[in-house]
Amino acid sequence: MTKNTISFLSLSIIFVLCCAFARTEKGQLNIVFIGDSITQANGIGENNRPPAAAASYLMTALGWKNVQFNNQGRSGFTTVDFLPATKKAFPDVLKAADSFSNKPGSLVFSIMLGTNDSAIKGPNGSPVSKEDYRANLKAIGDSLLLRYPASRIVFQGPLWYSDSTRNSSSYLVEGRERLQSYLPQILSLVKAYKKTHPERVFFGDRSGYGYFKKNHLTDMKTETGPSGRFYLHPNDKGAEALGILWAKAIAKVIRQGN
Repeated sequence: MTKNTISFLSLSIIFVLCCAFARTEKGQLNIVFIGDSITQANGIGENNRPPAAAASYLMTALGWKNVQFNNQGRSGFTTVDFLPATKKAFPDVLKAADSFSNKPGSLVFSIMLGTNDSAIKGPNGSPVSKEDYRANLKAIGDSLLLRYPASRIVFQGPLWYSDSTRNSSSYLVEGRERLQSYLPQILSLVKAYKKTHPERVFFGDRSGYGYFKKNHLTDMKTETGPSGRFYLHPNDKGAEALGILWAKAIAKVIRQGN
């Protein structure tokens, strides 16, 4: 064996060990997931719900030692329901975050709201204009950043739903088009936060919309309403897939554990 071969092997071993060390040195994450029925995921297997799937993927595939989470998904809720001023859902979000205050690790808020905001009628405050949607997200974000100065916020892009979506609320084509108008607002808000709160607020997953549009027959529940069959909620397979998308987005934000 030549000296060059030995040197190459030695460097290779060192590289592998360094990668393994970096992987195992990722510490603890504490995540509060804020959202609507898609996040809450009632009727989905407990381990497949997006928050649980995200936590599992962060540990098993991405190398964090421990990931604890609190699911603050609320069926039918909009950004209006989560506004600090309404005192409807926000107090529970604070309780969830405070429960992590004495625990090691990074505090992350993963927020995916917009589906119910986009509805034509039904959910509280709907339809929410794109301008009000941005303002509501900012009000939520500002309050969280002020109360938890070491935390990070990840805004996850809302998901596609079918043109025929209508249950006790009406969504339809108008709602879905409104939903699409929210994505640039998230991007604009995150850009603004980069100036006022550098490295604190991020645009997380943007691929979920396209993923569920393409895979709705396999990854979304087939539901029936006044306008016929529609696709709005991920099924077990889709919920797990969504959790993995969230996990990958969060991993990009938190480069290493504490």
